[in-house]
Amino acid sequence: MSNYLNYKGYKGDIKYSEEDDVFHGKVIGIKSLLSFEGDSVASLKSDFRSAVDEYIEHCSKIGKDTEKPFKGSFNVRIDSDLHQKAVVTAATNGISLNSFVEEAIRKSVL
Repeated sequence: MSNYLNYKGYKGDIKYSEEDDVFHGKVIGIKSLLSFEGDSVASLKSDFRSAVDEYIEHCSKIGKDTEKPFKGSFNVRIDSDLHQKAVVTAATNGISLNSFVEEAIRKSVL
């Protein structure tokens, strides 16, 4: 089972509100806030697709590029001692800090 929807390269995170008896979610991986909801799976999927389509259309209309989700670049803030250890470990292994961090993340994600 997945708690995500996919459409045109965008990924929507799905939650369920028991209090409101509705599914809702937001598009993840971009700075813009795109939310969607539905009282059934079909209506949730439809509203998700509509949110993405409306975002793309809006950006086109105002001449703005759409955000590319998960573009492969992000900032990470960590303790300075951990930062130093990571740099030294990467250098000792003859790899860049980026390669070191990428491999550490690769080993940790599903």
